[in-house]
Amino acid sequence: MKLKKLMATVLTLALAVSVTACGGNGASESSATSEPAASTAATDGGLQTVEKGKLTIAMEAQYPPFNWTQVDDSNNAAPIKGTNTFANGYDIQMAQLVAKELGLELQVVKLPWDSLSPAVQSGTADLVMAGMSPTAERRKTVNFSDPYYLSQLVVVVKEDSPYAQAKTKEDFKDAKVTAQVNTFHATALKQLTAAKIQDPMKDFSTMREALKSGIIDGYVSEKVEGLSAQNAIKGFTFVEFDEANAFETDPNDVAIAAAVKKGNDALMEAVNNALKKISDEDREALMEKAIKEQPAA
Repeated sequence: MKLKKLMATVLTLALAVSVTACGGNGASESSATSEPAASTAATDGGLQTVEKGKLTIAMEAQYPPFNWTQVDDSNNAAPIKGTNTFANGYDIQMAQLVAKELGLELQVVKLPWDSLSPAVQSGTADLVMAGMSPTAERRKTVNFSDPYYLSQLVVVVKEDSPYAQAKTKEDFKDAKVTAQVNTFHATALKQLTAAKIQDPMKDFSTMREALKSGIIDGYVSEKVEGLSAQNAIKGFTFVEFDEANAFETDPNDVAIAAAVKKGNDALMEAVNNALKKISDEDREALMEKAIKEQPAA
């Protein structure tokens, strides 16, 4: 499948080119820390949207290369509502193509991870496009589009760590390992039965800092985020198990899709139709672009 080829291409690119990443650049902003009040739905060409003429997506904007925050609108970034900052990354570039196909302008609502699904339920946002997997639990409260990315799990560690040479899950014996809270990564983390499992952390920026400082020995992530971390932070690498030792995952867990409010069937159909027009080659190019353009840590 061409999407599997995407992973190999991204790896080759990332190892060949020195790129940098972060979840934010320290610039002053007034990003939302709690879910804003829902807006009145507006009609755009038969679609029901939060704001007329706009496609509003919710994300953390701190999960490179899927999404991050930056201070300007360079490289086709989208404005973050209520702030003077912008969001960019693979999710944003895919969302820009969807918005263009729908004849709408893209904007972002920046929220904590646990507030993303509630944002589309309440009408704060039209979609969640934030590296989110369409798990069975999430499908109870929101609907999901067709996948727009397929991922695989790795463990991000330091290059000089004894765990950098791990070949199996058992090789993480006594390692302090964590994952992001309320994600399938945190569920997969439990498969490292010999490790000293740490409480899940709120986001990837926090986990990267914890690994830098030695609070943890590693964290479970998707391979493309591992590539991002490896290129952004000197001394970081990741462990990728072979097929016989890989994390056991549900197909829905390793897919990335857009979350849509239940009952908004017109928007769901429109998003799926837009995604169908984005070729595997274009998706591959957008991920390569995101890895090259992510800001410095």
